[in-house]
Amino acid sequence: MAPNSRIILTRHAQAEHNVDLDYSIHDAPLTPLGKKQAASLAPQVTDLAKEVDLVVSSPLKRTLQTTKLGWAPAVERLGIKNVVCIPQAQECNDLPCDTGSAKAQLESHPEFSDFDFSLLTADWTGKQGFYAPDRQSVLGRARWVRQWLRERPETTIVLVAHGDVLRQITAGPHGPSEYMWKNAEARIFRFHEETVGGEDCFLDQEGVVAVAGGYLPTSTEMDIE
Repeated sequence: MAPNSRIILTRHAQAEHNVDLDYSIHDAPLTPLGKKQAASLAPQVTDLAKEVDLVVSSPLKRTLQTTKLGWAPAVERLGIKNVVCIPQAQECNDLPCDTGSAKAQLESHPEFSDFDFSLLTADWTGKQGFYAPDRQSVLGRARWVRQWLRERPETTIVLVAHGDVLRQITAGPHGPSEYMWKNAEARIFRFHEETVGGEDCFLDQEGVVAVAGGYLPTSTEMDIE
């Protein structure tokens, strides 16, 4: 881990399943408004994007779209092939809207074909085992993401993911965060000094970077409602 490294966590912009609360939309992409929200994030992070050393994204369509539009200054400077797509950052639930597309499908899609999907394995869409939606599996996956970020040598890292998994990634000693992430919202975190060397390696929030859209519930919140 680079000294004083910053982790900029970002939630995707408005997606189709957010609007109609329709769980059945497989790998739900951004709505037209969501694309505008993502694009409007870019000018808000222009200066910060100059300092970004690494861009990381969940491989679901809505996060890839948000990454490409919202962090365009950094993506263009670093190269879209250098965006690291980690399946471990996918959303928590096993609903169709939270289930990703097969590697071959993404690679053949004109909108996503420039990304590097080499880390996607055949089981990443299966929602079983390591990717299962049960509490312990999700906690373990979020911990894996924090550990992976900790081991990176870069100083400023962007991770674009989803509301539910971001609450798990930003968990503390007393459990997951309860913060309701807004559309295309970016917040800066640093590793907690007392836990950074341990298994949990919790994150501390430093501040809000930008918010491009309003609040819409995640699939877990829809289910509760």
